[in-house]
Amino acid sequence: MKFDFHTHGKLSKKVEFSLEYFQKMVQSAQENGLAGFALTEHFNTRNFFDVYNTLDEMYPYIDNYYLVDNVKVFPGMEVDIQEVGHILIVADRIIIRAIRTMLEPYTAKGSFIPFAHLLELVAPFEQLIIGAHPYRQSTPLFDLDPVLLNKLDAFDLNGKDLYSMGIEENSHLVYQFAKTFNKPVIGGSDTHHHLQYGCIYNELEEECYTIRDLKNMIVTGRYTIHIAENLLDKVKQATEQKALEKKMMESATI
Repeated sequence: MKFDFHTHGKLSKKVEFSLEYFQKMVQSAQENGLAGFALTEHFNTRNFFDVYNTLDEMYPYIDNYYLVDNVKVFPGMEVDIQEVGHILIVADRIIIRAIRTMLEPYTAKGSFIPFAHLLELVAPFEQLIIGAHPYRQSTPLFDLDPVLLNKLDAFDLNGKDLYSMGIEENSHLVYQFAKTFNKPVIGGSDTHHHLQYGCIYNELEEECYTIRDLKNMIVTGRYTIHIAENLLDKVKQATEQKALEKKMMESATI
């Protein structure tokens, strides 16, 4: 089962959720061979709940995923923490809604939730919690409290960082960092644009239907990360196209 642990369903946080845009993303995921992905939209995106309200209306929900044109879409979100890092949470849709509701006081820049508080908040729930792009210059995790970092399930080998930092350099840093905590590394495209799907993905040894399945696959190491030979081209094209489309959308609203 080919799976992506870090994806977005919107072009940017500032735009409304578009079912048409999301369907195009799913189609691209499928064309790139993915059987599923975690939808880790930013927790402070515009009208966050519209994303899952729309999916509830349009698609069946089975076990812990939406079945969208034969692609398993597991609910999730990407949370900013006070220390400036990003944390991915993947869980059942009820849990994602509950956690997001509790995070309402922390959505604005300057008032993000402290890392320790976030870990306390999510602890009672069954979830998969991942440290996103630990060596990204704008949102690093590597210098945070190691006691807190050790409570994460895995760290993200991120498509955008492989592009910006270089595949060899970023891979070395992330794997060495994860090794210090004896934690696994998972692959996430971090795509906001359909062209970026497939730049990196995880080949899970078994089909997964629940959050527990995904977590078990990761902690037991029963998966392989694949980095596409054309990752640099994929991310470059997606980045350029995303910037162009954002500019066009902003112009249309003036």
